[in-house]
Amino acid sequence: MRWTLKPKPELFKIKQLSEALQVEHSIASLLLQRGIETYEDAKQFFRPSLDELHDPFLMKDMDKAVERIEKAIGEGENILVFGDYDVDGTTAVALMSSYLKNRTDSVATYIPDRYDEGYGVSIKGIDFAHDNDFSLIIALDCGIKAIDKVAYAKEKGIDFIICDHHRPGAELPDAVAILDPKREDCTYPYDELCGCGVGFKLVQALASREGKSIEELTEYLDLVATAIGADIVPITGENRTLAYFGLQVINGNPRAGINAIIEQTKKTELTITDVVFIIAPRINAAGRMKHGNHAVTLLTEEDEVLAQTYAQEIEQFNTDRKEADQRITQEALLQIEEFKEQERITSVVYHDSWHKGVIGIVASRLIETYYRPTLVFTRSGDRLAASARSVSGFDVYNALEACSVHIEQFGGHKYAAGLTLKEENYEAFKQAFEDEVSKTIDRSLLTPEIRVDTQIDFQDITPKFYRILKQFAPFGPGNMAPVFMTENLQDTGYGKCVGGDDKHLRITARQGNSQNIVGIGFNLGDKYDLITDRKPFKAVYSIDENHWQGNVSLQLKLRDIKA
Repeated sequence: MRWTLKPKPELFKIKQLSEALQVEHSIASLLLQRGIETYEDAKQFFRPSLDELHDPFLMKDMDKAVERIEKAIGEGENILVFGDYDVDGTTAVALMSSYLKNRTDSVATYIPDRYDEGYGVSIKGIDFAHDNDFSLIIALDCGIKAIDKVAYAKEKGIDFIICDHHRPGAELPDAVAILDPKREDCTYPYDELCGCGVGFKLVQALASREGKSIEELTEYLDLVATAIGADIVPITGENRTLAYFGLQVINGNPRAGINAIIEQTKKTELTITDVVFIIAPRINAAGRMKHGNHAVTLLTEEDEVLAQTYAQEIEQFNTDRKEADQRITQEALLQIEEFKEQERITSVVYHDSWHKGVIGIVASRLIETYYRPTLVFTRSGDRLAASARSVSGFDVYNALEACSVHIEQFGGHKYAAGLTLKEENYEAFKQAFEDEVSKTIDRSLLTPEIRVDTQIDFQDITPKFYRILKQFAPFGPGNMAPVFMTENLQDTGYGKCVGGDDKHLRITARQGNSQNIVGIGFNLGDKYDLITDRKPFKAVYSIDENHWQGNVSLQLKLRDIKA
């Protein structure tokens, strides 16, 4: 692991903010690193307000989208709410359809089949709309590149409103309205919304025309917070406000479907990390293993008993998903081992029997072992489909764009993308991808990096210090949980390896005459020799709470240790 200490803010700024907020220098330094320089900035950061959300009509085409939906409602047109099969798409469909059903009975939902139709707007979905007399499709979390499909729908007399957050291509579809803050001609103040977030802005705009306040829309924020967490978008600006209030809904009064998932896991007081690792995988499992419709049905169900039944079905999908991704990961690792001597700086693996629904998870797992840009391919009909994942700092989307001559279709983000290609192009693409990454990647990015916020001593770790740190949440990209470094540590003799195969490390450390603090390091069992016999070591870690038999104590969540 590379340890990179973030630059320390200027001392006079630290002193200034420390005095203004009456906090320790270390807290002021952490805030400055997050762009918080004044008392007002800090107030906004620690006490988010729904009033800070931007006017939805600042988004390009919002007025056109609202006008078209109001016309459809007024004239009794049938509206089809169409969304992708992942968490962002299914939460967005649940949100939009739930809101519209309060205003019209002529609303239905459509999630494409991951295996039969693939990602995004599909011809089959448009044919379904035409056959069932839908004249308006609202596409969520997809559609920004569906030029041919939107043209096909127009030929059939169907209008499109696109709510997307993916990067547009050079040409935009001929839709009635395209809501995407990443459009070059859109001046909306925040361009990191997820698909469900863009859908929420449309709901906010529609509701404002009815005279509704933002407070009257908080019931939808459990869906938005779930999508923000699952889609790994930055938790900054508007996303942070939406996630903050969404977590309050999740922990206070969640919709029946989300409540049913939480009850199954016996978890209390969820953080955004819990949303990512507990709620999101279960919602995703429906589209991965069966059909995304199951997720929408769960998230829109109002009856508590029915929601429990749907949640049990989804729990089984999630169990099946875990088994599949563990097996495929092992097979993929064996493939990489076979070609290890080639010294490639990308991992590209393929097997025609791998489950398409889990290849994205497998790609992420492979990066945990071989830290390099990774593609996992499987067969999808008469094509090969892949999920791409990247390492921190490298834009895999740009790399795929450079190889587009070999690709049929692709889309996604900087760190995660999907693509399809013809089987005969696989080997040529594989080499082109390797060549492109070799040419453009900074080699240092192939060693995992731990970004350390600041260096502190154990004496700085107090209950008050941790109480303030907790208020930095919700954490995520752009506002990660603070990571600290402390030097000159010694284990007090109680350090040991724990867990199956002694994979994890548990220490009780002290620094000089400081208090003893327990630390747990997952997958750090192989570092045990560094702490034995009271050898001095240094550690990077975040701080959290350990709850045990009614007692609460601070503990270190170890990220790495070095001699």
